[in-house]
Parts: sequence; structure tokens; C-alpha cells
Amino acid sequence: MSRKLLVSIHLYLAAFFAPMVIIMAISGGLYLFGIKGQMNYQQVAEVTAPEWSQQSDERQQQVKALLQSQQLDSDFEYVKIKGDQWYTRPTSREHFRLQMQDDLVVISRAEPNLQAMVMELHKGHGPGWFKWFEKLFAVGLLFIMVSGLVLGLQSPMLKNKTLALSAGGLLVFLLLALV
Repeated sequence: MSRKLLVSIHLYLAAFFAPMVIIMAISGGLYLFGIKGQMNYQQVAEVTAPEWSQQSDERQQQVKALLQSQQLDSDFEYVKIKGDQWYTRPTSREHFRLQMQDDLVVISRAEPNLQAMVMELHKGHGPGWFKWFEKLFAVGLLFIMVSGLVLGLQSPMLKNKTLALSAGGLLVFLLLALV
């Protein structure tokens, strides 16, 4: 691949994915600073728990039927179970939490605010099509970083700086990760 073509692909991918990098950096940074967003829960029903299937697909159909029996929109892709709480996914938009309490299921509607919505997307809890976009983003970001290193190493003026900064970055990462 010619240097000119590599620079062009690097630039186009970097420009295309720059907004997503910025949004992910902001949402991840806010999360690390304790600003995680708000998931607003409103109890909408309390029903007798059915005999839950051990099969994931059947259990998902049971959840769908349970929500429909309460006239609740049941447009979800799958159910995530965390202890006695079940969540319909994706959780980056309005969804439902089912809390198991003995023989009862308490159903709550969950509505994320903007920060919580972006954080759920950031964590891969969005719709299936968005997860595919995030995978494409990961491959694109990897290409951007590797091609940037290659371009830096190919440049006589930048080669030593690229090596020193990359080695320094790796060293800091390893030291902080191992401490």
C-alpha cells in the first residue's frame, strides 16, 4: 500500500470516527468521575410469577407474554438476568426491569436520561445494529492507531519521536496496570 493511500485511509477513518471517539471519551470520563446518568424507574405492575423455563429462548418468550399481558410494549432483543433482577435489552432506551420477589414479579419501566443512554451504548448495551457499528468502530480505531504508528515510523523526522512516545505510553500503561 502506498504511503499516500495509507495517509488518505487514515485521515478518512479518523475524520469519520472522530465524533464517536469524542462521545465515548466524554461518556467514559464522566462515568469515571462518578457522573453515570440517571435511570428513572417507575413501577407499572405487580403480578404472580409464572413457572420460569430454564431455556433462555422460552424464558424470553415468557417475559414478552408477561409484559403483553400488562399492555406493556415488549419490543426488546433479549433478557439480561442479574440475580433477582431481569432487564430487557437494549437498556439504552426505555426498557423494563423485572424484580423477582418470592411468588411475585414487580415490573418497572426504566427510562435513561441522555448520559445514562450514552453510557449504556458505551458499555455495549444498545441495539444489535449499534453493537455491529461499535465492532466496526473498534476495527477502524485499531487501523487508525496502527496506521498512525506506521506513518510515524516511516517518517525520518518523526521516527525517533514516535518510538520514544510509543515506548513511553506502553511503559506507563504497564506500570499503572501492574501496580
